[in-house]
Amino acid sequence: MRRRFTIAVVAALGLIVACGPNPAPEAAPPVQGPVETAVFAGGCFWSVEKNFEDVPGVVSAVSGFAGGRVSNPTYEQVVRGGTGHLEAVQVTFDPRRITYRQLVDRFWRTIDPTDVGGQFCDRGASYGTAVFATAAQKPIAQASRSEAASRVRGFVTPVRDAARFWPAGPEHQDFARRNPVRYGGYSRFCGRDSQLRTIWGDQAAG
Repeated sequence: MRRRFTIAVVAALGLIVACGPNPAPEAAPPVQGPVETAVFAGGCFWSVEKNFEDVPGVVSAVSGFAGGRVSNPTYEQVVRGGTGHLEAVQVTFDPRRITYRQLVDRFWRTIDPTDVGGQFCDRGASYGTAVFATAAQKPIAQASRSEAASRVRGFVTPVRDAARFWPAGPEHQDFARRNPVRYGGYSRFCGRDSQLRTIWGDQAAG
């Protein structure tokens, strides 16, 4: 099921209504030194972005695509299939406030790592899951994966080599923050919270 179809169904159920004014985000403390980046694919990039953008130490979370064969792909190309990309989010963070390992540990608990066909109600190859890790990040990500996989039977989400990240269009950035009612309806319709609690219990972070 494509997300556009999913949203149409939610609208038909009366869960999507016009949005009110968007609250202004709180100002983050200024970054005092170099930042680092991490890239996560966790199904719908709206959800991955939301799960990281307010974490202390995270400077920004940008929705986009990674892991494919086409340069500068559009959203329509990716969801249509054939480009090899996954919807992904590039997380820029201050390593003095939060570590890469902490981000990866959180990521597992925002997804269903046993699902090979997508995530929740978003189905298809572009909604697959992965951690895209640099050579320096890969041992850390693998160690985190091993710990998480010991808790969940059938864990399939891979740690992949870092790949070029392509930002999505502005209409996809900060979607949950700009459209809280629409995103809330989408998330409830997909049953994200209940499924994450089934998998992770009180450790669920989605």
